Amino acid sequence: MNSNNKEAFSSTDYRRSRKAYVMESAFEYFITLLVADSFLAKLLSSIGLSDALIGVVSSLISLAFLFQLVAIFVVQRVVNVKRFVVFFHAISHLIFMALYFIPFMPWALPYKEVLVFVCILAAYFGKYLVNSMLYKWANSFVDPDHRATFSAGKEVISLASGIVMTLVLGQIMDAFEASDNLSGGFIFAAIAILIFNACDVISLLSIKKNSHTTPETQDPAAEKIPLGEVMKNTLGNKSFRSVIILTVLWDVARYTTIGFLGTYRIQELAFTLGTVQIINIAGNLGRIIFSRPFGVYSDKRSFAKGMELAMILCAIAFAFNVITTPATRWLVIGYSIFFNIAMAGSNQNMLSITYSYVDSKYFVQASAIKNSIGGLCGFGASLLASKLLSYIQENNNTIFGIKVYGQQVLALISLVIVVIAIIYTHFVIGKQKVMKQ
Repeated sequence: MNSNNKEAFSSTDYRRSRKAYVMESAFEYFITLLVADSFLAKLLSSIGLSDALIGVVSSLISLAFLFQLVAIFVVQRVVNVKRFVVFFHAISHLIFMALYFIPFMPWALPYKEVLVFVCILAAYFGKYLVNSMLYKWANSFVDPDHRATFSAGKEVISLASGIVMTLVLGQIMDAFEASDNLSGGFIFAAIAILIFNACDVISLLSIKKNSHTTPETQDPAAEKIPLGEVMKNTLGNKSFRSVIILTVLWDVARYTTIGFLGTYRIQELAFTLGTVQIINIAGNLGRIIFSRPFGVYSDKRSFAKGMELAMILCAIAFAFNVITTPATRWLVIGYSIFFNIAMAGSNQNMLSITYSYVDSKYFVQASAIKNSIGGLCGFGASLLASKLLSYIQENNNTIFGIKVYGQQVLALISLVIVVIAIIYTHFVIGKQKVMKQ
């Protein structure tokens, strides 16, 4: 990178844009907290959904990645990426807010179930349609030599502030429930999402509109790329295909288990929502501590090496979950800590690894293809997992004559798949030539 480009990254506009991106990520994370894990499980349980169906709904996020395929065709027709991203981000968050009003609707359960699926899919459609565009646009103001370190710092701020929000939100929701006014808690959650959405929009508006002067800052809409050229440089790229295989393994492993843990903690393990959030906080503290070291490690070694280390920690997390029962319920803390530390390395490495094997010119399209294929396989895994969970629960928590909880079996399956992914990353992806950009 020449000196002029280096000076651009030190300019006032670029620094302001990076700060705004950090703030936007935090507010988006707050909204995510309110529509995931135990918060979502509590909401869906109050509507009347079964454990297995709640797990499927929680895993819809993986299917929603399919919406990124639309970005392949849309990105080249977007005149103003900034305006496009702001609009769809705001709409998706408002739809998430609408989820908390479903319990108040005087409809039969089947209609509410359909509405839940529609709202979640619609919200994630808006979110993931622009996800790759936002990532490339906002990261265009980050020095490419320090992407992993910047992402780690951004994540630390989101997690640290998220810890406070999680604790406060969990305690408030518990207080509403304790006073037999869970409906009031849902209204509070909806208002919180509305406020966070407004802050998210303000942050996005504060990010500079892309310049077209360098490959790093080029607007995704600045050049019309033929679909055949895109396919040749993505699916036709052997190194990128191996990244897709890794993504499939990773998504199948995660979505086989994580969507079913919210109800397991609240029901079988009998934790209150507030206690679950405290356990999550313990995990997030570990993620905060290791996030920056992970970023530095990945910048020095490679995104593939960073991902390999993250998956080793994730395997340990799933091992904890395999042995977690009502009698040993506090072992869930071990799962939470190791899983969150693993996320410190996996989240940004799985996003940035595309830069290692695909020209940045095709980043948006490559990310959409990779995430969509992985998401589809992940959702398929969650459907199979829900069938297995229902089978075990219907047989009085027994399988092959062994007394066991369904979530333990799902965690064991995830553990095996993660180990396969670790071996594949070490012996295949880790041996590939990294593309310098």
